[in-house]
Amino acid sequence: MRKPMVTAAPAVAMTVVSMVLTLAVVVMWLGGAMPWPIALVVGLGLDGGWLATLAYERRLAAQGDHSTPVTTVGWGFGLAATAVLVAHALGETSPGPWLAVSWLPLAAKGLWLVHGLWERTALTPVALDAIRGIQQEARDEAAVARARLRAQAGTEETRLTAVTQAGARVARVQAKTAGQLSGAWATLETARQGEGTARALTCVTDRVTPTSQPRWELPVWGPFEPVPALDAAPSLSDEDLDRIVTELHTSQTPPLSYRELSLRFRAAGHSASETRLRAAWRRVTATAS
Repeated sequence: MRKPMVTAAPAVAMTVVSMVLTLAVVVMWLGGAMPWPIALVVGLGLDGGWLATLAYERRLAAQGDHSTPVTTVGWGFGLAATAVLVAHALGETSPGPWLAVSWLPLAAKGLWLVHGLWERTALTPVALDAIRGIQQEARDEAAVARARLRAQAGTEETRLTAVTQAGARVARVQAKTAGQLSGAWATLETARQGEGTARALTCVTDRVTPTSQPRWELPVWGPFEPVPALDAAPSLSDEDLDRIVTELHTSQTPPLSYRELSLRFRAAGHSASETRLRAAWRRVTATAS
């Protein structure tokens, strides 16, 4: 209940100062041209109209309502009070000080406008606590998400560093191995091309026959010709398959089951897919029945 006073107190103080100043200016300005009681009535009328519209606006605001005509009339009284202060200031020999305070009526209306906005947006302590809890929860979740991202980034950096170092070690080992292998093959090639290599290898080998002269050659590092693949065995035709299945089926009494026939078919060295063999067995058994 004390929070609305943050904006209400300045608005009340500004209103009181503005009304007193307006009344004093009207009495001083009009007191020389008419009796001072009449000037006092004029000043009180100006302040009274302003105060009446302000009170009615506050009543409507307390009911959650708003009236544009009343607001317009209230701002009209404020402009009139400001106009009186400005006109009085311009008639003085030193208008600066009076002009400096001529904005007080409009400032008071502005403060009441701010107070009205404060009231329309005011929340209960329960709602404020809920909002603070939600904001704190959001901050906690954001902090946890940032920490998780930093941890994942650190883990990924460590993993990349380890992978990079392992790759570098593998590359060094491969380069070293390639160098050693290249050197070995270079040495072998030098030995193969050297004079007397074949003669030296031949001299330590016995002759198969008195006239034979074996010749040894060192291996050559180069391309090789692939061995041609063996031709696949030709598949049986349906007639041959039916004939073989018929012979196996009728070779024993009672006739063989499909499982026994399949085993004997494979054992005999024949080749056929399971689907074709089963289809041939069905044809044979259907014909036999």
